[in-house]
Amino acid sequence: MLLGDDVLGRRLISVDAGRLVVAHDIELRSQEGKWVVAGVDTRSRGLRGRFLGGRSDNPGFVDWAAVEPFVGHVPSSRLLMPLRRLRRLHPAQIADLVEAASHDEGEEIISAVHGDPELEADVFEELNTEHQVEFLRDKSDAEAAAVLAEMGPDDAADLVTELDQPRRAPILSLLPPSQQAKVRALLSYGQSSAGGLMSPDFVSVTSDATVSDALAAVRAADVLPQVAADVFLLDDGHLAGSVPLIELLRADGAMRIAELVEHSNASVQVDDDFTEVARRMADFNLTVVAVLEDDNRVIGVITVDDVLEAMLPNSWRRRAEADGD
Repeated sequence: MLLGDDVLGRRLISVDAGRLVVAHDIELRSQEGKWVVAGVDTRSRGLRGRFLGGRSDNPGFVDWAAVEPFVGHVPSSRLLMPLRRLRRLHPAQIADLVEAASHDEGEEIISAVHGDPELEADVFEELNTEHQVEFLRDKSDAEAAAVLAEMGPDDAADLVTELDQPRRAPILSLLPPSQQAKVRALLSYGQSSAGGLMSPDFVSVTSDATVSDALAAVRAADVLPQVAADVFLLDDGHLAGSVPLIELLRADGAMRIAELVEHSNASVQVDDDFTEVARRMADFNLTVVAVLEDDNRVIGVITVDDVLEAMLPNSWRRRAEADGD
């Protein structure tokens, strides 16, 4: 009876599939003289509450070990959704689930990932703007700042622009000084310009560095993997070229990195529009491009995933939907 009330006919998270399903039936098996839940049947047809002895060969069967039920609707439950299973999913998959869920279900997922601040920030980065604002609206300024502090500066800046005007300054003031400085700098650029698309974090070495020096810089850099795909050579802050990480891995450690430079003129200006950024990256087959100020100083980079994200129509961004069949 409890299973019927709390699970049957309700939506659940299929962790293996990374999507929401509906438990139209509950399958039980006899194990050591006791009946235990084997899984749920997500097909709409069939008899409910069948005792199948653990038969799981039907295409609608989802093993109970791969299911995460929502518990927010259970009045007697004092448990939060466990984070352990959600960690098996990519942040983009968790964001898909939040967007496909009801507000209450989405809140339950967000509350679960709150136990891992880095994961929570990654999920917020993947949410669409509407859901980002929706869930930050329910947080205090300090809680919202804690989420923004874990996000990439470019994503944090984009999200700040979507907040209600009265909340922007208080939340910004609560960010750690280094993050606050980066976000404020990014907010000074137009969102569709190279400056608005870029991340201020990148990996660089001086033009006289060796391959070993460059690899050490990659290991030491606290940047996203896609940002570290290229190492940039700077001559007194000015761009002298770039080298793909894969070329560094293939080269002799004692070789000067300047000997491996490719596309020394492959860069964009901070005021270039999105079309120019995309064209430049396509022309030079770049996964990362440097963003320059007027004096040829590197102030950030744009990665190919930033470009793809800006190009994708909103209707293409989410494929995970609740299984309402």
